This record gives sequence, C-alpha cells and structure tokens, in this order.
Amino acid sequence: MASAERTAFPPIGRAWPELQKDMHARTAGDADWRGGRTAIFFFMANPEAYEVGKKAFMEHFSENALGGARAYPGILAMEKEVIDYGLDLLHAPDGGRGVFTTGGTESILLAVKAAREAHRAKTGAGPGDPLNIVMPISGHPAFDKAALLMDVEIRRAPLGPDRRVDVEALRGLIDKNTMMILGSAPCFPHGVIDPIGELSRVAREAGVWLHVDACVGGWIAPFFERIGRGTPVFDFRHPGVRSISADLHKFGFAPKPSSTVFFRDGEDLERSIFRLGAWPSGLYTTATMSGSRPAAAVAGAWAVLNNLGLAGYEDAARNIAQMVDDYVAGLSAIEGITFWAKPDVSILNFGSDQFDIYAVAEQMKAKGWIPGLTRDPKGMHTMLSMQHAPVREAYLADLRACVDAVRASDAKSQLAATY
Repeated sequence: MASAERTAFPPIGRAWPELQKDMHARTAGDADWRGGRTAIFFFMANPEAYEVGKKAFMEHFSENALGGARAYPGILAMEKEVIDYGLDLLHAPDGGRGVFTTGGTESILLAVKAAREAHRAKTGAGPGDPLNIVMPISGHPAFDKAALLMDVEIRRAPLGPDRRVDVEALRGLIDKNTMMILGSAPCFPHGVIDPIGELSRVAREAGVWLHVDACVGGWIAPFFERIGRGTPVFDFRHPGVRSISADLHKFGFAPKPSSTVFFRDGEDLERSIFRLGAWPSGLYTTATMSGSRPAAAVAGAWAVLNNLGLAGYEDAARNIAQMVDDYVAGLSAIEGITFWAKPDVSILNFGSDQFDIYAVAEQMKAKGWIPGLTRDPKGMHTMLSMQHAPVREAYLADLRACVDAVRASDAKSQLAATY
C-alpha cells in the first residue's frame, strides 16, 4: 500500500482520451515554450522543420538504435549520413569519424574517455595515476561530471575582460598529467567563442588533447560564418583540435535527445568505444555511454537536416542573426542595461551596475517569462531561437516595465532610509 507521500499504482488502466485530458490539465501551468516564454530548453528554425522532425521521430518511435547494425540497417544508414554531414560541416579530415549520442553530456563524456586513453597510451600512465583537465571557468559542468566519473582533477583558468578564456593563464595550469584542455564555441554563460586558434597552438606545443565544446554552436555557428557574420573559426581547421561536441537538439533544430561528437582521427574514436565481454553472452560493444538509444532521435535529426539543407540552415542563421541584432538594440535602449559580453552566436548575457538584475528577473517571472541567470557576473541570460522573434516587442516592453519598477522600489527604499 502506498504511503501518504507516495502515489499509488493505478489499479485499472485508463483510455487515451482520459489520459490526454489529465496530461493537459497537469501541464496547463507549464512554461509557454511555443510562445517564446522560456530563455532556454527549446530551439526552432521554422514551423515546417519542427513538424518534419516530430513526424520522423514518431515514424520510428519503437526502434532501438543499439540494434542498428543487426536489425535496423536503415536507421544505421541515416545515422551515418548525419555524422557525415557534421564531419563535412566542421572541416574534419578524411580520417575523421563521429558518434551520434543522446546529448551534450554524453558527447563530452566520450571525448574525455578518448582523451584519457590517448594520454595513457602516450605516457604509460595507468589506473590510479593522477590526471587533470585544464578548462575555462566558463566551461560546461558536463566536464565536471566526466571528471567525477573518471577520478580526474579539474583545473579552471580565468577569463579575460571579453569573457573568453585567458590563454596564458590556462597555459600555466598545464603539466605532465594534463590529459585535455578545452575551449567553448560558444560558452553557455556568456555566449562567446574562446580563442580556439590560440588554444590550438598551446595544445600542439604542450602535446595535449584539445576539445572544443560546440554543443551550443556546432550546428549553427558554421552557418553564421557562411553568411559573412564574422564568427570565429573553431573547428578542425585548427590543427590542434582533436575532438568537437555539437548538439543536434539545440541549433541543429532536431528532436531530443540528439547530439554528436567528432574526432579528428578514427583511432581516437576507437578509444571512446566500450568493448565488454566478461559476461556469458559474449562481446558487448557500444559507441555510447547508453546502451539502448531511441532510433526516433536519429530519424528526426536526419529528417530535419535533409528538410533544411545547407540553404535552410543559412536562412536560419540569417534570421537568428537579425533577431539577435534587434534584441541587442532593444535591450541597449533600456537605461542601465549593460551587456557583459558581445554575442558571437545567439546567447545574450546582460545585467546592470545601477539596479538589481535578479529583482528584474523575478518580476519578469511573475509576468510569465522564464529567465535564465548567470552568477558571475550577476546577469540575465537567454538563448535566442526563432520562437523568440514574434515576442521581441512584448519581451522588451515587459523588461522595461520591470526595470522601472525595480528602480522605483530602490528609490522608495533609499528615501525611507533617509528618515
């Protein structure tokens, strides 16, 4: 019997119409992602590509991508094409290879595993020997997850005034036990691309693995470059770059869960693979942390990539770039708002030296917006995608009103303090 705090298992089943009604009632108060009310979590190029991805996902709802080679050669073929598209987009050499994963964290874990095995092969280090990863303070916590799982030390380098990693400070943290350094393209908190060219030179001089975390920008920043946006080069054109993680379910606009990780050399991909055979069933091999994987995500990603094509992604890049410029102009017109970094792609990070930006965020939340926040510096944060375009004026009007309300509250508090 269920306790007072625990929901009891339903004694009898319910039909779909009743379940659907219940689901709609439960989620009625959830954030309106279609209406652009969330700062993160959802990404759209256009309604058609969204529907294509959704339909392709449901076409292969039941298949397991783990069985691609044995049971689902069509899914395997789609998966290979998605990887080929990414290798081409990121200028991988002929020997480059990649893996379709369930998300950026898994992509990063595989890259870290490969880097660890490469370091061990090079140095003769073994289990228990100290290892470290040197990364910007703005690097994603997925690297901390990998370090916890693999008993690796994380060393963080500070940022420069432009919020990009201080390359010389990072260089100073490297020692003989450094198995990986990394940069972001762009980093999640501030939306800027680290100086990957400089990190590439450091990696080659020090003989260490350089990973580029392009989970946010990997499938869209190349198109910003193609349309002449001046986006910094971050990919395999830099000879020190050895692996790149890039999420399809962010600005690849594919259904979740879908991401990719790419390696300059096929030998490095082999280092990321799990081959386990101690149990009675024989050899168990996976190229991912997860075993079973939704083939639906593979089909959805493949369909979206083919629906948009290069021309569609270029159009998406143009539209997003224009929207970013419009948001930046509108935010800059609000007195007291300061951008903490100039966005390289579509992440905005702004705050104020004149009022409490967290108080503004709380008021925006009360108006139905779900703001993102940064701690250092104290700021608001958003990842702009096309669902944010129609609500720009509404967002800016509400933000302006919230700023005014916080200013008025601060003035009232200061006046009261004088008596």
